[in-house]
Amino acid sequence: MKVDELIHEHEIPALDFQDLQVISAVGRGAKGVVFLAKDKASDKQLLALKVVSKALIEEKGKDRGEYKRICFEQQVLHHFRHPLLPRLRGVLATQNVVAYAMDYCPGGNLHSLRKRQTEKMFSDDVIRFYAAELVLALEYLHSLGIAYRDLKPENVMIQDNGHIMLVDFDLSTRLSTKTPRSSPNPSSVPKPHPVNKKRFSLLHRWCNSGISPEESASACEVRVNSGDSDEKCNSFVGTEEYVAPEIVSGKGHDFAVDWWSLGVLLYEMLYGMTPFKGSNRKETFYRIISKVPELTGEATPLRDLIAKLLEKDPKKRIELEGIKGHDFFEEVQWDDVPKISRPPFIPGNESEVTEGRENIDVELFVQGIFGNGEVEVPKGINVENHNKEENTNKKAWVEEQNLTTTANDRFNIF
Repeated sequence: MKVDELIHEHEIPALDFQDLQVISAVGRGAKGVVFLAKDKASDKQLLALKVVSKALIEEKGKDRGEYKRICFEQQVLHHFRHPLLPRLRGVLATQNVVAYAMDYCPGGNLHSLRKRQTEKMFSDDVIRFYAAELVLALEYLHSLGIAYRDLKPENVMIQDNGHIMLVDFDLSTRLSTKTPRSSPNPSSVPKPHPVNKKRFSLLHRWCNSGISPEESASACEVRVNSGDSDEKCNSFVGTEEYVAPEIVSGKGHDFAVDWWSLGVLLYEMLYGMTPFKGSNRKETFYRIISKVPELTGEATPLRDLIAKLLEKDPKKRIELEGIKGHDFFEEVQWDDVPKISRPPFIPGNESEVTEGRENIDVELFVQGIFGNGEVEVPKGINVENHNKEENTNKKAWVEEQNLTTTANDRFNIF
């Protein structure tokens, strides 16, 4: 079922700040702040509350593009039913902010996990586990007609059970395309469940005031080839080290950009660096378009897969069927991957995280970071440090927990 068939099926449950205990700020992005919160009605349920400044949306979104992105993200989150993707737990809106609550991942992200390794890289077996889960998550998104377009280690979170969760969908888009070459096992993709309609969301009404959760007509174009309808987008999106050549060249792109980004991510996990990073943005883009990735070391199935993913021509790039059938995943039982009981790394004790500040004024906090600097920030909140974090790693979720390995980097999962 496509996203456009889903978005009108159910209302989205509303939250109120009075329903939540906001514990601490755990990260920030280009448009908002992520808070760790607890649902007062369920004392044990921890939530990631993504709060976005309305003023910033209006400033950046004079063409209503920012509204579309936020609305699209909260709508698709509401309809995800997959163990490797977040669930929308509720939304809220005030005069100053819009926010939505999702599943909280106590294990931080894949970027920080790699940095914690002795040599800042993973073994082939550990890479196989995370790669397999990423393939399943992207397969599900593509089956819904969603191109993710921002795959990078900072957007791959580690759940409390050690499995991944792909987050941050504000750069994603819906594409009307031919059916993917392989589709998820229906038994692994539950249908959306009805929700309690006692209260309706102010954010839902705000997002349905004539705003479509699609790219604008000027950003996407439909191309017809050999009877197959393929929609390609020309919008320039993504994080520069991970964007595909077709995005850089502006020739239009489709689902294949996600497989390119997967190749960059696997390269980074194997070598501890991305393959095309230059001294500046211009050089990075030049390398993406022209440079062949250096896959040093003996020939292995992993290096072969990376080479096929980093094919410059999207028409020749390996896709879902070839990826799942590749020698690197030869012994993988795909339906069992999300059920593995002992992934390579399990988050440590999160008790310290839940003992954060009390009575955080979320709106004042967000205004203090994204406002004009004249807003008084609550005591104990260091806005300058948040800004430094943003300059270091824009749009990354900042984790504050220690991670515990289940064994070592020779962990074998298959």
